[in-house]
Amino acid sequence: MEKAVLQLEALSCPSCMQKIEAAVKSVNGVDKNSIKVLFNSSKVKIDFDAAVTSIEDIQQAIENVGYPVLKTKVKAS
Repeated sequence: MEKAVLQLEALSCPSCMQKIEAAVKSVNGVDKNSIKVLFNSSKVKIDFDAAVTSIEDIQQAIENVGYPVLKTKVKAS
């Protein structure tokens, strides 16, 4: 498993968090229990299996629901 932190544009409402969480959950290979959407810092923290999905796929899922990803950071756990 790899750990990733994605920096998003400022989140403006709590329902944004639910949309982002649902988008990330829809990506195969993401550990559904690891998803944390941090409203105040506009970050998403997740664990994912790099053999199943890529950080680009996760980033695309978030951008597809309308939230630009500014930066991603991945480190092997």
